[in-house]
Amino acid sequence: MSEEITQSLVNLEEDKTLDLVKKAINEGTDPIKLIDYLREAMTIVGQKFAEKEYYLTDMVYAAEIFHLSMEIIEPHMQLASTEVLGKVVIGTTQSDIHDIGKNIVASLLKCAGFEVHDLGVDVPPDKFLEKIREVNPDIVGLSGLLTTSFEPMLKTIELLEKEGVRSSVRVMVGGGPVNEEWAQKVKADAFAKDAVECVNLAKKFCG
Repeated sequence: MSEEITQSLVNLEEDKTLDLVKKAINEGTDPIKLIDYLREAMTIVGQKFAEKEYYLTDMVYAAEIFHLSMEIIEPHMQLASTEVLGKVVIGTTQSDIHDIGKNIVASLLKCAGFEVHDLGVDVPPDKFLEKIREVNPDIVGLSGLLTTSFEPMLKTIELLEKEGVRSSVRVMVGGGPVNEEWAQKVKADAFAKDAVECVNLAKKFCG
């Protein structure tokens, strides 16, 4: 069924994809595995877009099917703990509207027992600062899929330093072009290569 789910999303077959996801859930398939199948499909869709086989509208539609699938999956993801392990503010940085990776991270953090405040996409530095002051999080997650995300991430962290809140939070960065060197340059506390590593780091920071 894994290949069938992946292929149906690649083919932009909304009804079929959602039906297969529901069927897999009812049959007891691990929700994390389902997310992996969907992520694989979105990677293929992205490749087709890069090769000009798919249009931007196809990318947007695929993302919508992905989100609808996640709405089916999330209620079945067992909470690891009833106790809140920590608070996380997360968002895709300014000038970037990609959110699939960020949404997966947010979902897994919630299931691991974290209180997650998702600011969405295209989030300017001052919005991160505002939310940090409001909820006093333990961790701030900055996501970006574009190489142009470097500057907004740097400006966000610099603003936190300027306003005196940087020392009170751990900043984690991640996304397509992000790596360890990138994290060091923007003065982040950690880089996570994927959602699972992000959750493990968050547990370490709040442990």
